[in-house]
Amino acid sequence: MVTNPELYTESGLDLSLDIKPLENPDGELHLRFYLPSGKACAFPATGIAEVMQQTPDQIAPIPNASPLLLGTINLRGRVIWVADLGQFLGDSIALKTDRPTIPVIAIEDREQIIGLAISSLGDMDWLNVEQLKIDQPVADSMAPFVQAQWQPENESDLIVNLLDPGKILWSARWAT
Repeated sequence: MVTNPELYTESGLDLSLDIKPLENPDGELHLRFYLPSGKACAFPATGIAEVMQQTPDQIAPIPNASPLLLGTINLRGRVIWVADLGQFLGDSIALKTDRPTIPVIAIEDREQIIGLAISSLGDMDWLNVEQLKIDQPVADSMAPFVQAQWQPENESDLIVNLLDPGKILWSARWAT
């Protein structure tokens, strides 16, 4: 607590702060985001290399590439692929790319990196992964990548699928 009298104002008001110690949150930090269909998903923060907003003209299309791939971007001097995560997961609605910016989450595992374009970014959540489980049915196309599910406290109608970035990055689905 600050008690130095020199920090008082001329009117005699005490401007000292009642500082409370920071509490350590339980669990691991996760980034929530949304697919074009409105499905909520999340990645553990430890699997994310970077989160960015790309203008459509910054994503260079590659002819004859997989329909899952939107193109490439330059990430600090490194060329990386950008994919439509919703289409990769079998989402029924394609990503809308005719807008000012597209959120891209770059995931990294064992020195491999890929950018995943999404519809919108959400909140950061602290989760105890060991207490999570899969309660709701998951589409077959998404099931191999879902680690667990949770329902945020103040959003009773929302189920968030926790995705495994390593399984997505190393999936054989990229070869098709």
